Amino acid sequence: MTVILLRHGRSTANTSGVLAGRTPGIALDDLGLSQAGQLPGRLGGAVDQLSAVVRSPLQRCAETVAPLLSAVAARDVPELIVDDLAEVDYGEWTNRPLRELVHEPLWKTVQEHPSAAVFPGGEGISDVSRRAVAAIRRLDRELAGPDGRGLWVACTHGDVLKSVLADALGMHLDAFQRIIVDPASISVVHYAASRPHVHTVNNPGELRLPAAPAQAAAVGGATGGQDTPPAGAGYR
Repeated sequence: MTVILLRHGRSTANTSGVLAGRTPGIALDDLGLSQAGQLPGRLGGAVDQLSAVVRSPLQRCAETVAPLLSAVAARDVPELIVDDLAEVDYGEWTNRPLRELVHEPLWKTVQEHPSAAVFPGGEGISDVSRRAVAAIRRLDRELAGPDGRGLWVACTHGDVLKSVLADALGMHLDAFQRIIVDPASISVVHYAASRPHVHTVNNPGELRLPAAPAQAAAVGGATGGQDTPPAGAGYR
């Protein structure tokens, strides 16, 4: 299966300089709503292949996928709301200005050794990684068709996505701050039988999926679309 990992569009919290976390009522701003409206067009032909749209329970993710759900409504593509893809529980850091948080001793740990970071009264980044990675891998197995292939979308939050991508890239969680995942960006991971293959990270534009997802790495590197795909490869 192949998952399109989508960060929600720009929210009012993204521009306010406040760490909103799981605070209810955080909506997309005008740019974020525009980004959501552009999503079906950015996905192109992939829209017709989607088997599910999965999202975090928070409002900004619901608003981001709403235009996409309208585009697939005729095919009855299910919307799945998954608590394990929710934003990080920042505990006592929630709703505090980032300009204050940078002076907290924990801030340096979050930047340099995130696997050891536990937010006061909240959860640890290692816990976020475990729940998010487990959810994505479980959903990928459950959403696979009889042939084990398919395509789905998961809309969630920046640190959650960075945790999932770090796992797919085989990176230690302490390196996940090297990954950039902007609002409304698209990343693509194909979970093959042997290991994940990362096709795209932080794409702000139109999605370009390979004609057939790789099941194994090409010796010498890919040849720009001229490789012969393994028998039976494909999204459908």
